[in-house]
Amino acid sequence: MSDHLFGSLSIRGTTVRNRVMVSPMCQYSCDRDGLATDWHEVHLGSRATGGAGIVMTEATAVEPRGRISPHDLGIWSDDHADALAPVAEFVSERGATPAIQLAHAGRKASKTRPWDGSVPLQPDEGGWETVAPSASPYPYDDGEARTRKLDREDVEEVKANFVAAAERAIDAGFEIAEVHAAHGYLLHEFLSPVTNHRDDEYGGDFEGRTRLVREIVSAVREVWPGDLPVFVRVSATDWLPDRESWTVEDTARLAPLLADAGADLVDVSAGGLHPDQRIPSAGPNYQVPYAERVGESTEALVGAVGGINEAEQADALIRNDRADLAIVGREHLRDPYFALHAAEKLGVEDEAEWPIQYRRAVQ
Repeated sequence: MSDHLFGSLSIRGTTVRNRVMVSPMCQYSCDRDGLATDWHEVHLGSRATGGAGIVMTEATAVEPRGRISPHDLGIWSDDHADALAPVAEFVSERGATPAIQLAHAGRKASKTRPWDGSVPLQPDEGGWETVAPSASPYPYDDGEARTRKLDREDVEEVKANFVAAAERAIDAGFEIAEVHAAHGYLLHEFLSPVTNHRDDEYGGDFEGRTRLVREIVSAVREVWPGDLPVFVRVSATDWLPDRESWTVEDTARLAPLLADAGADLVDVSAGGLHPDQRIPSAGPNYQVPYAERVGESTEALVGAVGGINEAEQADALIRNDRADLAIVGREHLRDPYFALHAAEKLGVEDEAEWPIQYRRAVQ
């Protein structure tokens, strides 16, 4: 049989039970200082119980100023790793592969939560100075967060913080590390000429603008166990066709360099850099062509995300070799048991069994 949604996936020395991944989705639910709570264990544990192959945390900040909001998850200390360890353990006990997304929000940090308006927080409101490749703040409708250009010493500190976060993630029991270089956050800001106006080795041409993400992926790969995978999430395009920006062809050019740096899978999303973006109709599979284009350019595996809501749809992505992994976001919010329901619809229930505690509801 050809590859299909419920076929296992071997990456390095890790075997994932199926091709369904829970997309990293911010919960904005930390009570204080980025520490995981019962919410995170229940939220992520439910999706593992629901049959997903990979369950990934939300964007997890590698330093305090890298949080999107004060309620974001973090992993910049051993206390943070200790708080996340039960989450990773429970996900693993339920048969899923626990994964963590390592992130820095850059100039999009220091905001209120979405349900509080996603507006910049001032220092007297618990906010902080944001940092970016260049001193250009994100253009919010309701004001701007202060944004400082990272100097050379700052860049080295950011790299070191990604590495330290990866080492803590290992100790916490995670088996996949994903470097977040998408959605207008710090590493994406370095990639795009819209936000990177530097004239040093981390700016200018394609090589300079991609240098930081390549160095971070390489550094994370160096400390991450050799039998465990490293992923990278990218925005394939800025969706800014009327200006010089990051494009799908840039991503296709970057993908093999990420593989050379040690990335095993490129998680292909899009957008998020600037409010002027033009998002195409967000229908089923609307971002899948980006993943296909990236897949043509690299030997690394590719994950597709965006508008994947149905079992047959996700299965077709794998069977038709459009992606190696179906990354499902909002549908997992609606249905924590998406994978188990998908197995039923596809007639492969034996490959994704319901927990024994729930079987009387489905037999």
